[in-house]
Parts: sequence; C-alpha cells; structure tokens
Amino acid sequence: MSNHTQTAASSSVQTSANPLGTAPVGTLLRQFAIPSIVAMLVGALYNIVDQFFIGQSIGELGNAATNVAFPLSTVCTAISLLLGVGAASAFNLTMGRGDKEKALYYIGNAATLLFTFGLVLCGITLLFLEPLLIFFGSPADVLSYAKEYVSITAFGFPFLILSNGGAHLIRADGSPRYSMISNMFGAIVNCILDPLFIFGFDMGMAGAAWATSLGQMMSAFMVLRYLRRYKAGPLTRAHLRPQWCFAGYAMNLGLAQSFNQVAMMVVQITMNNSLTHYGAQSIYGESIPLACAGIISKVSFLFFSFCIGITQGMQPIASFNYGARRYDRVKQVLKLSLICNCVICITAFSVFQILPRQIIGLFGNGSELYFTFGIRYFRTYMFCTFLNGIQPLAANFFTAIGKPAKGAFLSLTRQIIFLLPLIVILPRFLGGLEGIMYAGPIADALAAAAAVFMLSKELTSMNRLAAAQA
Repeated sequence: MSNHTQTAASSSVQTSANPLGTAPVGTLLRQFAIPSIVAMLVGALYNIVDQFFIGQSIGELGNAATNVAFPLSTVCTAISLLLGVGAASAFNLTMGRGDKEKALYYIGNAATLLFTFGLVLCGITLLFLEPLLIFFGSPADVLSYAKEYVSITAFGFPFLILSNGGAHLIRADGSPRYSMISNMFGAIVNCILDPLFIFGFDMGMAGAAWATSLGQMMSAFMVLRYLRRYKAGPLTRAHLRPQWCFAGYAMNLGLAQSFNQVAMMVVQITMNNSLTHYGAQSIYGESIPLACAGIISKVSFLFFSFCIGITQGMQPIASFNYGARRYDRVKQVLKLSLICNCVICITAFSVFQILPRQIIGLFGNGSELYFTFGIRYFRTYMFCTFLNGIQPLAANFFTAIGKPAKGAFLSLTRQIIFLLPLIVILPRFLGGLEGIMYAGPIADALAAAAAVFMLSKELTSMNRLAAAQA
C-alpha cells in the first residue's frame, strides 16, 4: 500500500472514530459553544464585577481607572488567543489528518509559552507602569487609582494568560465542560473576594485587584491539573519544550484572533486619548467620557461573549472536518454559527437602544452630565451592533480551516482599517466627541460587508473542492 493510501486510510479511521467527524453538527456546536460562551462570560465578569464594585465604592474616577488599565487585559487576551486558538486549530487539523503524536507537540509548546509570555508581560508592565498608563490616556486625577490597580493585577498576568489560552487547549481535547468549570471557578473566587476586600477590608482599588488576581490563579491551577491528564495522550517534557516548527505554526494560525485583540488595544488607546482630549474641550470634561466609554465597552463585551463563544465552539468542528475533507459539515457549522450570532446581536442592539440609562446606572451614581453623555454614546456608538457577529466569526473561520492570512486581514478590518482612521478623522469634522460616536457604527457596517464578501468567495471555492472530490 502506498504512503498516500495509508495516510488517507489513517485519516478515514480517525474521522470515523472521532465524534467531530460523525456527530450531528448542531449537537456538536451546542456541546462546544455553550462551555465556550460560559468561559467568555466568566472572562467578561472579571472586568464587570470589578467595574461594578469600584463604581459603587469609588465612583467615576475608579471607573475611568479600570478603563485606562483595560488595554493590558487586552494584551493578555491577545497572547492567549495567539497560542491558545493557534495551537487548538493546529491540534485539531493534525488530528483530523490522523497524526496524533505530532498533534500533542502543539499543545505542550503552547502551554509552556503561555505562562512564559505572561511573565514577560508582567515584568514589562511593572518596569514601565506610569509611562504606560499615561500613554493609555490616563488623566492626572485618575493616574493614582490606575497605578494602584495595575501594580497588583500585573502579577496575575501569567495566570490569566495560561487560564484563557489553556481553555482553548482543553476544548480542543474534547472537554469543553471542564474548560467552562475552570473559568467559572476563578470567577466565583473573584466575585466572593471583590466585596470582601473592597468593602469588608476597606481595600478600595487594591482589593479589587487582589480579588481578580487570586481568581485568575485558581483558574490557572485548574488548567494545569487538566493538562497533566490530557485525553489525547500524556504530555511529556519533549512536548513541553518549545520548538519553532510547532510554536511558529500554531502562532501563525492564531494570528487572526490575536491581531483582532491587538487592534482593539490600539483603538482603545487612541480612543482613550481622543475622549480625554475632546472631552476637555466639551462640557463633560476629561473623566466623564472616559468612564462612560469604559462601562459601555465592558457591557458590550458581555453581550459579545455569546458571539465569541459560538465562534470558538465552531473552531474544532470546522478545523477537524476541513482537515478530513468533510466540506458539507464545514458549511453546516458555519451557517448555524452565523444564524446564532445574528440573533444574539439583534437582541444586544435592542437592549442597548432601549435601556442605556439603566445599564449605566448599575455602575454607580454620577452627575446628570455623566448620564447624558453615557446614553448618547451608548445609542450612537453601538448603533450597528446587530452586524457585529459576522466579522469575528468569519475571521476565526478562516483560521480554523488553515487560512490565517485571510483571517488576520478580517481581524484588522473593523479595528485598524476602518475604526482607527475614523476616530482620528471624524472628530475634526463632526465636533469632537460626536465624531468619535459615529466612527463606531460606520466601522461596524464596513467590516461586516468585507466579511460577507470573503465568506461568499470561500464557500464558492469549497463547493469546487467538494465537486472535485466527488
């Protein structure tokens, strides 16, 4: 028997033995997406819970401080996705081709590098803390709160990156429920410790920071516990030793999702500085726009956690079946994921338009100017929310099928190619803060259009592959 025939036979056996290649697509998406959604919600809750209790205890300046610190959380997420999504995609693609031993190297390399990159980021943050926060757009009256918060949360970066990235590695191994539990465990710890430290021990910003870091450590411990008993096979020292042939390929596949986070960070820094600059020229001042924008970005992320969870739940199904050349199943999971994301985003759009004041009011009291700006910003900036589930799904889809360049491009469309220039240009023509508000919906619409165009072309190409295979 030829090598080609042996490989095809091995792949066929692997496909028939793996539920990713045989179970109903709807069942699989539900099985993988629900734990992913819960995991994303848990990640969003880390920031939401801090924002809630800080808003109740400190007020507008505390809310502004967490917004200034948020770019560092985005960097952690970017690293987690670079290695976590990348290694998970490489693992599932390789398993779909029937090469189990090679697949384990992607998991081991990712686990080591996730924690290592977290240590590096922690060191850089502590070394350049004040210049970084000023660069992120901190006004003078917010800086001390931001420094107190980040000087503690930085110690949790290695654990945050390992727990977030490790969740993808666990899901790739067919254990989405454990991934969900590990993230929930840390979030529960955070939710318990936040009020205890902030109000019970009167620790203020430091209490919120320590609660967050300790929760992240608990989640990371759960990830390490699972990796020691990986279902696909034991992870040896050889698997854990970084090798560029494995780490490089995994990072290449994870670039699309990571770029999206880096783009979000760049936009967020630009946004913070623009809000501070144009806010100072308005009746609202520097802190009100910064505080309101921080609340709105975190609340919107809570809703989009559903979309991102579905997108991540789709990844192992699409990757495995594309590697196994089951194009009909790839198209099924893409279509179902798109429908789910659109329903979620239409719901989010309705809530954002109808209840903006009530949502902002959950995070502490403020002046009437504070609420006036927050309501206006919510309704305008988030006006095209109903389209926001398309672009991230398309970007992750291309990564899942081993086409990271297309995924990376789509990841850059909304944030870098469209939103960033609009944030810089529109305020000059539409009166400062007003221009920033309108930049959001315009960028959302353009990014969704680009994603639909590229998905249509890919589906046409996939149909040709399926026809040639028949």
